[in-house]
Amino acid sequence: MPPKSKKPSILSRFVSLVGGRSNKPTVDHRQGSAKVAIPDLSLPMENSTSESQGSQPPIRQSKSENEIMDSSQGWELLLKHTAPNALHDSDARYDPPKCDEDTRVEVIAEITDWIQDRGGPQRLLCMTGAAGSGKSALQQTIAEICLNNDTLGSTFFFSASDPSRNTVKYIIPTIAYQLGRTNDTLRRCIKAAVEGDPLVFSKSLRTQMATLIVKPSQRCEGTGMDLTTLPYVILIDGLDECTGEDRQAELLTAVKEGLLVNGLPFRIFIASRPEWAIRTALEPGGHLRNVAYHIQLSDNYDASSDMRRYLQRRFEDIGLRIGNSHWFTEDSIETLVRAASGQFVYVATVYKYISERRASPAGRLKIVLDWTPHEGQKARPFESLDRLYANILLAAKNAYEAVDTHSGHDFLLLFNAHHLNAIGILIGSFSLSFTADSFSVMLGLEAGAEENLITDLRSLVTLEMDMHLPRSRLHMYHKSFSDFLEVESRAKDLFVPRSRVYTRLAKCCLQHIVECPLDFDSLPAKWEELPLPKAQRQYLSDVAEVLPLALNRATADEVADFTNKDGWSKLDKLLPLTYDSRGHPLFFNEWTTDIDDFIDRLKSREPEIAAVIAEFAGKWKRQREERSV
Repeated sequence: MPPKSKKPSILSRFVSLVGGRSNKPTVDHRQGSAKVAIPDLSLPMENSTSESQGSQPPIRQSKSENEIMDSSQGWELLLKHTAPNALHDSDARYDPPKCDEDTRVEVIAEITDWIQDRGGPQRLLCMTGAAGSGKSALQQTIAEICLNNDTLGSTFFFSASDPSRNTVKYIIPTIAYQLGRTNDTLRRCIKAAVEGDPLVFSKSLRTQMATLIVKPSQRCEGTGMDLTTLPYVILIDGLDECTGEDRQAELLTAVKEGLLVNGLPFRIFIASRPEWAIRTALEPGGHLRNVAYHIQLSDNYDASSDMRRYLQRRFEDIGLRIGNSHWFTEDSIETLVRAASGQFVYVATVYKYISERRASPAGRLKIVLDWTPHEGQKARPFESLDRLYANILLAAKNAYEAVDTHSGHDFLLLFNAHHLNAIGILIGSFSLSFTADSFSVMLGLEAGAEENLITDLRSLVTLEMDMHLPRSRLHMYHKSFSDFLEVESRAKDLFVPRSRVYTRLAKCCLQHIVECPLDFDSLPAKWEELPLPKAQRQYLSDVAEVLPLALNRATADEVADFTNKDGWSKLDKLLPLTYDSRGHPLFFNEWTTDIDDFIDRLKSREPEIAAVIAEFAGKWKRQREERSV
C-alpha cells in the first residue's frame, strides 16, 4: 500500500487562502437546516505547484489571478453548498480508520482491480457489510491509493452525527467541486452551469447531477477534451448514515441515471450497511442488480487473520511503551478475534479501551477477557460487541454515580439525553442539535458537565470540538454503539426509553423559564440587550426553541405548575425577542402549530389551563401572520 500522504488537507488550504480573516467554515447547530458557510475566497491559482494544491490532483491549466477573480461568482456559490467535513482528508475526520499494512489484502486487490479495469462493463461498485466490518477503513485506504495514483476524482464520507454530512443536500455540489479542481476546463463549465441556474441546489438530485456534473463533462468533451484523462474514481462511504431511506434511494437513482450514462469516464464505489435502499436496489429485480458489481464484505471475506495482525501489532507497540513485551499472550489475541465475530469495530474498541495511557494494559486486557463469553454462549452475531459496550457503560455509570457531587444524577438518563441531542431532537420536520455545554444546562446541569459524564467512555465516544467555534458535541466512534443504545433487546438493563429522556427535558425547560432571573415587565427591545451573560441568553433561547417538544411530554402537574407561576406570560414576553434573534419564520410556523396540537390534547384533561394557553397561542399566531406579510 502506498505511504500515507503528507500533503495538507483541503480544510487547511481553505484557512491558508483567507489568511487572517475570521469568517471560517461553520455548521449550523440545527441538524435539519445544516449549512456550510464558506469564506469569501478567490479561486486558488491554477498554475500552483502540486505541493501547494493540498492532497488533490494538480490542476492542469492556468490563468491569471485577475481572470480568476472576475469569473469566480459561480464557483463561490458552489463552494457555499459543499460539505468540507465529508472529504477524505478533512480535518473533521482527523486520524480516520484505514487498513493496516498487509491487512484486507484480498478485498483491496479486488477493488483496485475493478478500478483499473476501465473497460469493464460495470462502472458502479457497491460494497455492503455489517456495522463494524471495516467498510470505512477500506474506503479511506482506497482513497489514499487512488490519490497516489492520480485517479481520485472525489470522495464523500457520510456521518450520521454530522449535520453537514448526514444528508444528501451537499453531496453532489461537493463531488462537483472536487471534480472541478482536477481540470480548469471542467471547472469553467461547472461554474457556468451554476451561474446559469443559481437555484440548482434546491432542485432534485437528478437535476443537480445533470446540471453540475453530467452536462459540464459533456460540454468539455464537445471542446475536444479527452475525458479519460480526468481522475475518474468517485468514492461514497456510509450511505446508510444519510438521513432518510427515500433520500438514499434517490441518490442511488441519480448515480445510475447520471454518472453511468455512456461517454462519462467515472467509476463509482459506494459502501453501505445492507439497509433497505441499497439492499433492494441490488436484489433480483432491483434497478442496480445488472449494472453494479457487488462485494458482500461480511459474507465473502474472513477478516479473522487481519484482526489478528491488527491486535498483534498494536499490543506489541504497547509492550514497547511499557517496557514489557510479555504483557499479553497469543491465546488472549485468539480469544478476542473469536469474540469479534468478524466485526472490526470490536477489536478496534478493545484496543482503544486497553491502550488508554492512564490505565494498566494488562489489567484492562484481563477485564475484557473476563467479559468475553465462552464458546457456545453466543446467541447473536453482536453478542460479544454488546457485552463489551454494556460493561464499559456499566463501569462508567458506577464510577460517575459514586462521586458525591453527582449524587442523585441518573447517569444513563443523562448520557442517553446527550446521545439523543447528538443524533438530533425532532420538532415537527426540524431536527435540532444543540452544543453539548448548552444541552447540559438545558438538562439542569452545569455547563461542561458532559466532560465528567463521558470520562470513562473515551473508548466509545468523544466530545468533538468544532475547529472554528468554542463549542463541542458528542461523537460516537462507531454507529454500532448508537444502535446498541437504541435497541432494548441489545442494551437490556441499560436501555433508557426515549419517553424518559423527553420527560426530563420537559421538566427542565419549563423550570428554566419560570426561574429565569429577568424583570419581565421591563425587557429591552433586542435579545442581545437582555441583562444576562451571553451563555445564559443562549441557554434561554435554546429552551424556548425546544419548548413544544417539552410540553408534549410534560405531565399535567408540571404544566399546571408552569401556568400557576406565570410561565405563559414570561414566555409571551420572551418569544418576540427569540424570534428576532433566530430569524427562522418556517421554524416559528411549526412552533406555533405544535402549540396548537398540544392545546387540543390538553382540552379534555385540563380545560381551564388549555383556555389560558389558547389566549397566548392566538396572539402568537397573529404575530406570526404579521411577520409573514
